[in-house]
Amino acid sequence: MTYDFDRLVDRRHTDSSKWQKYGPDVLPLWVADMDFQSPEPVIRALRERVEHGVFGYLAFEQPEFHELFADRLLKRHGWRVSPDAVVIIPGVIPGFNVAGRILAAPGDGLILQTPVYPPILRAASSIGLTREEAPLARRADGRYEVDLDAFSAGIRERTRFFLLCNPHNPVGRVFSRDELTSLAQMCLRRGLAIVADEIHCELTLGSNRHTPIASLDPEIADRTITLMAPSKTFNLAGLKCSVAVIPNATLREKFIAGRIDLVQTVNVFGYTAAFAAYRDGQPWLDELLRYLEANRDFVTEYVRTRLPGVAMSPPEATYLAWLDFRNADGPSRDPFTFFLERARVALNDGALFGPGGAGFVRLNFGCPRTMLAQALDRMREALTGARAARV
Repeated sequence: MTYDFDRLVDRRHTDSSKWQKYGPDVLPLWVADMDFQSPEPVIRALRERVEHGVFGYLAFEQPEFHELFADRLLKRHGWRVSPDAVVIIPGVIPGFNVAGRILAAPGDGLILQTPVYPPILRAASSIGLTREEAPLARRADGRYEVDLDAFSAGIRERTRFFLLCNPHNPVGRVFSRDELTSLAQMCLRRGLAIVADEIHCELTLGSNRHTPIASLDPEIADRTITLMAPSKTFNLAGLKCSVAVIPNATLREKFIAGRIDLVQTVNVFGYTAAFAAYRDGQPWLDELLRYLEANRDFVTEYVRTRLPGVAMSPPEATYLAWLDFRNADGPSRDPFTFFLERARVALNDGALFGPGGAGFVRLNFGCPRTMLAQALDRMREALTGARAARV
């Protein structure tokens, strides 16, 4: 089956957060929510489930999903885990908040790499911990790398775990095996557990390949909670179904106990959609990745040739571009407000991603190319007008 990712789907009257947050004349390229229909097998499975008409509690003792997901980890990432290690949860964000509660006590700390996804940035305060920051190193060409010295220096006496984001949101890095090994070995030496948000692991672009940090070594896996989901991969964010992979049985039992009566179960539709996506959605995903790679290349070339003063390193994964406007005329201090007001394009404010984010915006290119081109044209015109006003 061939999927048409160029088709414009009207989402303005579907209770879409992405499309309702701003005015009807605004093109929304902000929240990580693609403007593509989900795979046909997912839609069919949901339709069949609705037509059944009874939506009672789910029985999670059934092994099929766990076996399916474990098999996917082996085939796509070369990571062999027992199906018993797979825990179904209603979201990656609840997952790392539950993980923090079982790994640390109030007053303890976690360490993370900035700039980073805002819910990761907020996690420490949400669960009463201190936040230690290890800034990523940004090269002259805009590409980010792990700064191991900064990471080591950021670990304090009461730091209990590392909250990793890989592939990284917003900078788009797929951290190399060497980078991950260095981070993991540092955590082992300093007695830290690892909580890995790997939600974008199946959205690698081109020749880039994702390595789950827990797959490096059994000792590392024994101290790691890995969080994944079909939500970004198959555009199912509103259905709230995710997975925690926890090979260590004792740690897994603590995690399951920690979520009771808080984030215990997913809803029947999220489970149905996730199962269908992982079982039958690969042809759709293969086509999607080709389309996203072309969109990534389109944005990269547009920025290079038509947005003077703007810098961008092509993302290695995700459908999110991290644009640096600090040397651009007009929007250098607050590009988010500049483009919302002058171009009617909604982006994510880089300042919300923590230290190192001011002067940047995050742009979602998971949309039909005509919409992407229209938004970029509006941004270029706004920049041109700002330069003309300065003359």
